[in-house]
Amino acid sequence: MKFSLIDEVQELEPNKLILATKNLTRAEEYLADHFPGFPVMPGVMMLETLVQASAWLMRVSCQFEFSTILLSEAKALRFKSFVEPGDQLIVNSTVHKVDGAIWTFKTSGKVGSKEVVSARLILKQFNLGDKNEKLAANDVRMIGHFKQAWGELERTMPRDDS
Repeated sequence: MKFSLIDEVQELEPNKLILATKNLTRAEEYLADHFPGFPVMPGVMMLETLVQASAWLMRVSCQFEFSTILLSEAKALRFKSFVEPGDQLIVNSTVHKVDGAIWTFKTSGKVGSKEVVSARLILKQFNLGDKNEKLAANDVRMIGHFKQAWGELERTMPRDDS
């Protein structure tokens, strides 16, 4: 992941749902070109935010068994409004179906109460070493990276102190 787009995780129920946040700031380097004088989050980055939230749900649900999660399909993708610097994009991703390594999610992103993006996503998970034994060490390194990143994100989740 070149861009880590998830800033906080408010809720995560393994195999069910994730509620995550992306805070858009003027510091996002891609805003300089999209668009000068009217900076808005590119649609592809909105989609990537949905994908990344869903991928975290997969990783946690499978105890970080897989190093690689890729978007296979984005269906019914709809962009309904802009996300501007200062906005908080709240992502909701729910598991619709799991078929082995292939997961289908219903996802949406809101700014306040207004839905700005929605899609049905199909993601596939695997280990590189399953296809090429020489890449197994990369799996270990990548899984370690994601576990460390999750440790940081997990600290953003509200605690139930009851």
